Amino acid sequence: MNDKQVDLIIRNGTVIDGSKAPRYEADVAVKDGRIVAIGELAGYTATQTLDAKGRIVAPGFIDSHTHDDTAVLSHPGMDFKVSQGVTTVIAGNCGISAAPLRHDMELPMPLALVETTPAARFTSFAAYLAAMRAQPSSVNIAAMVGHSTLRAVVMSELDRPANAREIAQMREMVEEAMQAGAIGLSTGTFYPPAAAATTEEIIEVARPLTSRKAIYATHMRDESAHVMDSLEETFRIGRELGVPVVVSHHKVQNQANFGRSQETLPLIRETMKHQCVSLDCYPYTAGSTMIRTDRGMLEGRVLIASSDPHPEMAGRDLDDIAREWGVAKDAAARRLQPGSAIYFMMDENDVQRILAFDETMVGSDGIPVGDKPHPRLWGTFPRVLGHYSRDVGLFPLETAVWKMTGLTARNFGLAGRGTLKAGNAADIVVFDAATVRDAANYTNPTLPAEGIHAVIVNGALTWRDGVHQGARQGQVLTRSNSK
Repeated sequence: MNDKQVDLIIRNGTVIDGSKAPRYEADVAVKDGRIVAIGELAGYTATQTLDAKGRIVAPGFIDSHTHDDTAVLSHPGMDFKVSQGVTTVIAGNCGISAAPLRHDMELPMPLALVETTPAARFTSFAAYLAAMRAQPSSVNIAAMVGHSTLRAVVMSELDRPANAREIAQMREMVEEAMQAGAIGLSTGTFYPPAAAATTEEIIEVARPLTSRKAIYATHMRDESAHVMDSLEETFRIGRELGVPVVVSHHKVQNQANFGRSQETLPLIRETMKHQCVSLDCYPYTAGSTMIRTDRGMLEGRVLIASSDPHPEMAGRDLDDIAREWGVAKDAAARRLQPGSAIYFMMDENDVQRILAFDETMVGSDGIPVGDKPHPRLWGTFPRVLGHYSRDVGLFPLETAVWKMTGLTARNFGLAGRGTLKAGNAADIVVFDAATVRDAANYTNPTLPAEGIHAVIVNGALTWRDGVHQGARQGQVLTRSNSK
């Protein structure tokens, strides 16, 4: 057997390996889905060769916060992710997961944002993971089970704390998910289905995480006036369970709270000295979620992304719709429900401060629904590389890559991913540091990124020069094969 005969060689590139180490010139050889050598590989021959001269060769990006739970099945090409260099997605966030569900249940918002048809629902986490293995997508996926989903399955009324019987039922479902391969549990106490859940309920439901040191990720109860209290609640849950905590899409929202990242980040940094805490953010001043009328959500500009009763309003400002209908802004929002919207509610200084924080990962939080999604669905990672690293100079390119690769793989326990080294999975992106940028914007949110030249997932060339190559080699990453 010829050890120097490989499937793919990426030649003449500049390697940024995902560890924050300085870049260096090298070739990268891939065989059987893994990186087998990095260096000057003059004696190697390959079935396929990519010339990366003048370009960066980096680990495939890991999207730390997605709602791609069912998109990997309904849109297995995952163009909106691979086109920007993403090779792995973390799903099951904000308390919302694609399993377990009942066939006969009506999904409350925001659970319906990752809806599957009732006949095709997964009643167990094992069935969900099996479906993704049977029909691989173009990206790897690691999934959490959602607390709000469990509440909706078990409880007949969601506007109260769970009782002991319901907590026990949910805990059994968490145990099933853990055994099947879920990497953790997420909560979304900001949302109506879980707003009435107590801290104690969450701790007791999540008990199966402890023995596995599985992830507890949370869209916190409040990211505005009570953001500090919500952080303390989050940290307490992690301490009680003895598990790593992820503060999802950290932000301080609404004008009265602009600047408060100067309070939250020192608290997070201090807490990191005593327990395992991590955080992610998306590089935009607007968020996106279900159409809401409460908790200051209509304070700033609101752009409708999708509306079930009025799909023709997607892409339009709520102020204009309300004016056209001759009703108040909140009345127009109620008329547009159910649906999703984009909320301009953060300050650029806070976004930059949180993004630049040493330990902040990058997550898109994109919602793959409708024709007018938040541009973060298509543009998050090139926006960090191009706008924030290159143009704004927020951090070096090596740091930008680490925030979306090595750091994320470490925090989620995805061994063999996130860095370029021999033996690791061949998840690789080749991009042009001088031209990479997000093309997606609020007017045209589905434009693919520029400057992403090639994306390789588990050794398969999946995206090249703006065209999907048809490969669907994504794997399900579980606790058993990601340690």
